[in-house]
Amino acid sequence: MSKRAKLIARLENMRGDFTWMELEQLLYQLGYIKQEGSGSRVKFCNGEPAAKIILHKPHPGNELKRYARKEVLEKLRAGGLI
Repeated sequence: MSKRAKLIARLENMRGDFTWMELEQLLYQLGYIKQEGSGSRVKFCNGEPAAKIILHKPHPGNELKRYARKEVLEKLRAGGLI
């Protein structure tokens, strides 16, 4: 199983935790570029306007919230990336 496949499996498994760093690694592997916004807002773009992912960095912890994971999964599935 490749590293990308393992990260996707961890993202899809809502029982476990998924860190911000793991999300950045996965999206980078899928062709996304990170753009810092104001405050904790971050955009991930891959050239397709409809595939843009906008999130807030989790704080004070490092784990993504459940709603953020669902949003990322929906965008990646809609774009045919997973």
